[in-house]
Amino acid sequence: MKKLSEKQLTILSFIEEFIDEHDYPPTVRDIQGGCEISSTSVVSYNLDRLKESGYLNRHSEVSRGLSLANQRIDEPAPPVSIDTVAVPLLGTIAAGSPFPMPENDTWSDLSGSELIDLPQAITGTGEGVYALKVRGESMIDALISDGDLVIMEQATYVRNGQMAAVRIKSDNTTTLKHFYSEGPRTRLEPANTQMQAMTFPSTDIEVLSRVIAVWRYMG
Repeated sequence: MKKLSEKQLTILSFIEEFIDEHDYPPTVRDIQGGCEISSTSVVSYNLDRLKESGYLNRHSEVSRGLSLANQRIDEPAPPVSIDTVAVPLLGTIAAGSPFPMPENDTWSDLSGSELIDLPQAITGTGEGVYALKVRGESMIDALISDGDLVIMEQATYVRNGQMAAVRIKSDNTTTLKHFYSEGPRTRLEPANTQMQAMTFPSTDIEVLSRVIAVWRYMG
């Protein structure tokens, strides 16, 4: 490739930064203003030189017809592969029967469970991560509706205000609520203005996991 002038280097750098920020190329007038060039004809001249030197693709009849030489604008970008991790769907949660939590040494042996493929960006390695189907409307103000899947990470402790799956020991049921530890009492707060918070002795509450994501199938 030919050696570039200082002005051409400035223009090329501006185009690269503009595309990075906006995900589309600048117009000739964008470049004129951004590089403080006296006229659009000067910009056009230097764009042609950059094209001849192999740094740009340019379609002059298109308003934003610029692309870097290694990114043709008339060809779609190749699809980005997303790594996925299969996590088990352990059951439903509202205020019902406990779901079957795997033991620490049996997370890798879930052949009998329904598995759901989720992006690794959500699950990480997938260790201690599982899904529950929500039953009911107690968390609708947190944008969690009946039938949604909540992606849970096994935990024995959560911060106040976090959304958690907890077991109420006295009646052996589980529920999904915002968790608030208040000394000897623990408050479980629904995200629904039509429902009341529940308060229990802290010794009656066992934290099972915390919500890390909500997964919804759009039909």
